[in-house]
Amino acid sequence: MISRVIGAAARTAFVVLVIAMPSLLLPGATGDVTQIVALLCLFAGALTFFEYVSTYPGLVEFRDAPPFNRIRFAALFFTVLALTLICKGQFTPNALTLFVEAVGAVIAQATDFEYSPVRLFIQLLPAETDPAQVILVRNAAGIAYLISLISLGVFLLASRLKTWPSRNGAFNVWVNLPTFDPTAAGDVVERLHRDGRINIAMGFILPFVIPLVMRAGSSLFDPVLLDNPHTLIWTVSAWALLPASLFMRGIALGRISEMIRRQRGRARPADAASFVPV
Repeated sequence: MISRVIGAAARTAFVVLVIAMPSLLLPGATGDVTQIVALLCLFAGALTFFEYVSTYPGLVEFRDAPPFNRIRFAALFFTVLALTLICKGQFTPNALTLFVEAVGAVIAQATDFEYSPVRLFIQLLPAETDPAQVILVRNAAGIAYLISLISLGVFLLASRLKTWPSRNGAFNVWVNLPTFDPTAAGDVVERLHRDGRINIAMGFILPFVIPLVMRAGSSLFDPVLLDNPHTLIWTVSAWALLPASLFMRGIALGRISEMIRRQRGRARPADAASFVPV
């Protein structure tokens, strides 16, 4: 019980740190921004603590199936950190911010081509946007998209090397997939396989669809202004990491369905041997 509480407290501290990082590192945070960040830290911290300290499942998927959530959180942490350093370099540049900005520029140059997700995201900016702001958004989108691809590759490698999730013992569907109802109509394996395909498809198309939807919605609502550093950091992070997270979830559901299918295949010969012909 003590180790569970310590683990939940450590996870809570990391979640609060990620949410508060832009406000802590960027200058000029107003009182309203500070209050909103404090409220988000309180809500996310309480949700994380009670989720991981409890024995029973809540809302977080793959809670007891590492390294799924660890990879996703690491991707979010490094994305927010990199984007915060890039934005900080616009106010108080130093060697670290200049290095991250240079890396982002190289990545953006490699990923900014016709019909690429980075190019589509940059096209969200109005035509009269300052060139320096365009370069900032371009560098931020490039480095965030690369981190999302790296996190996806790390998960694929880890799942292959560790034979995830079977190596960790029995996979508890109730704890790790609290929103999935195995008693609903239809075969569990087929439903998991179908949901995995849907998540992979959404993860593939969302980097292209999100900029188009935001661009179409700007004609009905106020367009998303990326000149604010906080808005830029969280918008770019969501655009890059949400599709990667869905892609990883689709792969995970596919592997779970295959694991259940293999277990069924091993159980059938034993069941057949228990019957003696008359």
